[in-house]
Amino acid sequence: MSDIIKENLNPDGVDRRGFLKCMAWAGTGTICLLQGGVLKSFALDNVAALNRTASKSDLVFAQISDSHIGFDKAANPDVVATLKVAIDKINALPIAPEFVLHTGDLSHLSKPSEFDTLEQNLKSLRTGRIFYVPGEHDVLNDNGAQYRDRFGKGAKGDGWYSFDQKGVHFIGLVNVMNLKAGGLGSLGREQLEWLEDDVKHLKSSTPVVLFAHIPLWSVYPEWGWGTDDSAQALGYLKRFGSVTVLNGHIHQIMQKVEGNVAFHTAMSTAFPQPVPGTAPSPGPMKVPAEKLRTLLGVTNVNFVRGRHTLAVVDSPLVGESTTFQQRISRPAEEADVSSYGG
Repeated sequence: MSDIIKENLNPDGVDRRGFLKCMAWAGTGTICLLQGGVLKSFALDNVAALNRTASKSDLVFAQISDSHIGFDKAANPDVVATLKVAIDKINALPIAPEFVLHTGDLSHLSKPSEFDTLEQNLKSLRTGRIFYVPGEHDVLNDNGAQYRDRFGKGAKGDGWYSFDQKGVHFIGLVNVMNLKAGGLGSLGREQLEWLEDDVKHLKSSTPVVLFAHIPLWSVYPEWGWGTDDSAQALGYLKRFGSVTVLNGHIHQIMQKVEGNVAFHTAMSTAFPQPVPGTAPSPGPMKVPAEKLRTLLGVTNVNFVRGRHTLAVVDSPLVGESTTFQQRISRPAEEADVSSYGG
């Protein structure tokens, strides 16, 4: 039996031709709970359900990724407009997130004007603070000096750092400075030594959230969608009961659970990319204009104290919430992809 959906039987405006059968589309939205290292999902029937979930959480934060300010090609000629929609969606959450994580590729070409535009727009976010990690598009011209001066003050090395919020330990990692063959991310010896030392003092019951641009698991190494030394990094976290890894870079939702670690990649606010293996290379994927915003979005995360539970909810800019699981399939139909690294 083919792994490609041949027919779109849902009248929700999303063309499922070429999407994977194992990708779960919930017509009323999906929330994912991390319990004991296992992601569990259930459908949201209405806004009231989200209100109840958020109100019971001790910590609420949001993730956005891959804004690519400065990009203006056919896949999305107005990335500022879609960023503003993502901001509006965060501002409409029933509870304002205490902070927002931006998991890289703030800009498209590391230009000062692009960073300026991003900063000006993010000032309207209804949140206490924004934390950043760089994408490879943010460190193109000066080895990341401008990015660190604007967004990485007080960070270590190339921009890594950690902080604690209401019992959860957050670690921002940088894996875009020394890309390996094929574009694979790399953390490097200095950052790995820092990470090992950073978590030594934590109790094993502490929930840990890592966030970095390129996935810290092998999504699709042929496209550089992975980090070559991530296994060593994750090895330092084996004693923790709850570890969540949030990434961007691939512009689509994929989830995976390995033991105590739940991996989650986010949608872009700029443009989608093809499912791994369904196109000759990664890159901006042109889709019909009316469907673009169904493939862009934000991630909202809730933490419930005592259960060490993280609820991960992905919301497209237009349409209902969705959740995905990763699996490789045969080439999709009608993908328009230009040469691009991610």
